Amino acid sequence: MSNRLLHLARSATPPGATVVVVNDWPADGTRPPVDPPLPAEVQLLTLLPSRGGKLARWWHRQRRPLRVLAALRRAGVRRADLSAVFMPLGLWNLTTWAVLRLAVRRPITVDVLERHDPEQFALGRLTPYFIRHRWGTFLAARLADRIIAISSALHDDFARRRPTLMVPPQVDRAAYAPPAPPPLAPGLHLLYAGTAGAKDMLAVLMQGIRQLPAAERDRIRLTIAGMTREQAVSLSDLNVGDLDDLAEQVTFLGRVPRADVLAELARSHFSVLVRPVVGYSRAGFPSKVPESLAAGCPVLLNHTSDLDRYIVDGREGLVLTGPTPDDVSGGLLRALALNDDEWQRMSQAARSRADEFDYRSWAATVSAFVAGSTRGSGAANSASVANSATVSR
Repeated sequence: MSNRLLHLARSATPPGATVVVVNDWPADGTRPPVDPPLPAEVQLLTLLPSRGGKLARWWHRQRRPLRVLAALRRAGVRRADLSAVFMPLGLWNLTTWAVLRLAVRRPITVDVLERHDPEQFALGRLTPYFIRHRWGTFLAARLADRIIAISSALHDDFARRRPTLMVPPQVDRAAYAPPAPPPLAPGLHLLYAGTAGAKDMLAVLMQGIRQLPAAERDRIRLTIAGMTREQAVSLSDLNVGDLDDLAEQVTFLGRVPRADVLAELARSHFSVLVRPVVGYSRAGFPSKVPESLAAGCPVLLNHTSDLDRYIVDGREGLVLTGPTPDDVSGGLLRALALNDDEWQRMSQAARSRADEFDYRSWAATVSAFVAGSTRGSGAANSASVANSATVSR
């Protein structure tokens, strides 16, 4: 979310303009990150956290649009300075719409990243989070001036009602060092980065590794960044038996700084992602894929969402025929059979493809759309930093 909003803010800012990002103070009381420093065109304003019990926190959330306006006023940003407002769907509600519509009177763009399914939650349609998500989606489709959608599936949902632009996850190509993995012959280095939850099928990945013949299995090294072993068992579909059998092959880094993730990408041969082909995976777009491409790390995955537009089998990565252990085993055998020259060509193709995700490539399109100069596309176009962003002249 942080990287999504930071790069959208940068691509929505015309040359010579400034984007003012208004963000809640980190919940753990730490200061906002300053290393690396924010780009010159981004001004960060932070809101103090709530103090008190559940009622105080609820009231604090309801007053958020008023607190945003107060922060802008304290920073000397006047309504006449503003061109547009954009925010993620998670902060979109009736109160926010009414307050900003009356006080700012500028186009409001809502960024939609996902569409949840009832099957993702133990209580199904009765889950409070699911209800809030669907209510926010309903309001955005009827009240937002414009919609930015992360996938073509979401674009098509919203384009029938509102001006909608599809913008996939963006990256800053300049932030990635050239890849430098070890030779392939001794072993294949794989990376999964993130917190899997139920959406990423780590158990299928592990079972696919287990099914390999012993000689090939011993050449696999999988690093999981973002979770400890205990968190992986409790949060994802992994079980202890799978992990015990692969203790020599799998390393858990736990939660690590973003710089460490980029370093792991640079020394990995493939990043891995296996997802079920269901509604929520078709509607979303995994941001870890463009990041892997930008690092020159090809991806080993099955096609979901719009990934078939960007990942061609044998070029930017290896495409699994499906999300099963047998599919994973087949893909890993293909990866193990590569030589260094073949991998190098794949890495170069990945970095080349990442140009399509660089925020600079989207600057003219996104800035014109957010400011209301264009109406978006009738068909889809091809970090904790920000919770809401206001573009000022």
